[in-house]
Order: sequence, then structure tokens, then C-alpha cells
Amino acid sequence: MPFAGEPRPDCGLCARLAAFRAANRAAWPGWFNAPVPGFGPRTARLLIVGLAPGLKGANRTGRPFTGDHAGILLYETLKGAGFAHGAYGAAADDGLTLRDCRIVNAVRCVPPENKPLPAEIAACRPFLAAELAAMPNLRAILALGRIAHDAVLRAHGVALRAHPFAHGAEHTLPGGRRLFESFHVSRYNTATRRLTEEMFRAVITKLCEFLSTH
Repeated sequence: MPFAGEPRPDCGLCARLAAFRAANRAAWPGWFNAPVPGFGPRTARLLIVGLAPGLKGANRTGRPFTGDHAGILLYETLKGAGFAHGAYGAAADDGLTLRDCRIVNAVRCVPPENKPLPAEIAACRPFLAAELAAMPNLRAILALGRIAHDAVLRAHGVALRAHPFAHGAEHTLPGGRRLFESFHVSRYNTATRRLTEEMFRAVITKLCEFLSTH
């Protein structure tokens, strides 16, 4: 039986996303063009939650944050912290591996203009909840952006108003898990310097300090 945390390749929960996926499959038949599965071991203590696959990134390659600009900062920083090993070649078969870290997206299918609708985010939430339940050693979660932040809180049944999103913020979740937050590692955020390499490394450093004592 397939793992409940991964939608079927032909998932039809969101009509708009399914139609967009079909159009992309017709335009680029050699691309992945399906709900993108998580990457990394479920035995990990760290889970990173992004927004959704990029059209020419994960939707093309089939691996989160792989194939577009966002993966460069993310994977190079994870390599520096010991969570990623190997060379990031922007392809699912580049040999890069994750250690003690897993990566998923709050929305598994690429949305038009990178903007999922609230109903689409809600439809994907059970998959995130299943991921959380299937990670017995999970201690820390890193949310990349507000949508990921909200999805993690809702999957834990926690009120959003009690835990506002802010870059560098930390929140304690049920069961003692800790939620860390960063602006998304998108090209727009890094190009405008809303998020710098130093800012992102600082969040990862705090996260590592937490894991070293929990």
C-alpha cells in the first residue's frame, strides 16, 4: 500500500492543479510533471517544509528544490551544516544525499504563477500531516515562508494567531518539537536581499544548536 504522505501521481484533489499538470505534461513530456515526493530519510530529526514545486525546478526534476535557483542556497547551506552530502548538480540523479534531514513541500504540485490557492493548500495538508506522523525522531522543523509556516501549524492543530510568522522566529510545537522560520530561499528574495546567505545560515545555526541538545 502506498505511503499516505505521498499523493498519487495522478492526484485529482485540486482540479486547477491537475489541469495545469496535464498542460505541462503535454508541453514538456520529458519532465516529471507529477506531485513531487519528499526527499531524505523519514528517520531524520529535521524536516524542511517549502511552498510548492517550481515549474522548471522540482516539477521538471522530481526532487524538491532541484533544478532552479532556490536549491542553490538551500543545498549549499545544508552541506555546510552536515545535512547534505555530495555535489548539488541541479538534477535528481546528481548523487546528492541528505543525512538526518528530509524535505517536503506544503503543496506537492506546481501551481500556476507559483501561487497555490487556499483550498489547494488545505487539500494537501493531510499529506504533510502524514509525513509528520511518519517521522518518529522528528525534533525540528524549518518552514520556508509563511505558507509553509501556516501549513505546519495547522497540521499540528495549533492556532496561527498564537505563533506569527517572522524570519528567525522559533515556536514550540506539541510534543516538544521546535519550529524554526526563514524567508523562502527564492530567487526573488535573494536577489532583493530580503534573504541573504548570512541570514539563512544564522537560522540553520540556531537549528543545529537546538538539535545538539534535544
